[in-house]
Amino acid sequence: MLLCDIGNTSYHFLEDGIEYKKDAQTFDPSTIKEEVHYICVNTKIKLILKDLENWIDLSGHLDMSKYYETMGVDRMVASEAIKNGIIIDAGSAVTVDIVKDGLFQGGFIYPGLNAMSQTYKNISSALDYPFNFDIDLNKFPKNSTDAITYGYLKTLYAEVTSHNMNIILTGGDAKEFAKIFPDAKVNESLIFKGMKKLLQNR
Repeated sequence: MLLCDIGNTSYHFLEDGIEYKKDAQTFDPSTIKEEVHYICVNTKIKLILKDLENWIDLSGHLDMSKYYETMGVDRMVASEAIKNGIIIDAGSAVTVDIVKDGLFQGGFIYPGLNAMSQTYKNISSALDYPFNFDIDLNKFPKNSTDAITYGYLKTLYAEVTSHNMNIILTGGDAKEFAKIFPDAKVNESLIFKGMKKLLQNR
């Protein structure tokens, strides 16, 4: 079985237990002739895939009444993968979604690392510092790198931990965020788990 999670920057494949990525700008999906089950948040790629019969959109198997109309399909599918917990998907954006007893409770969207870094740079070149994920969020910062990091991470950390639920981290920057959520579980294949569940229940 070939599964594919298509985002704004890449095609993320799972084939026979092996994951790999292809660049969204350069990869030609018509080069794959076998059946592919996929989800996609990239509107341009969606149009291309509509004409490829072997690419099968799994979003049609979602019970959309459980979610809100403009919610990204990747967030929905990740939510399908767990029964209880908070999912932090740290990608181009950081999405936070709460699931209780298998039902989506709500969530929010936060800027991703690159987006927030660029925001600080746009304010002033004097704020062009890397984030320090080894920061102690229980202490007020006394240097610029930690001040920027604290401003970005403290609100996210406080909101997520206030719910006292298991935390699941996924996405390209999951391992970085694991440094500030040490009790969280990193599951970079969470969306694929949700996709498999949809296939089993269809």
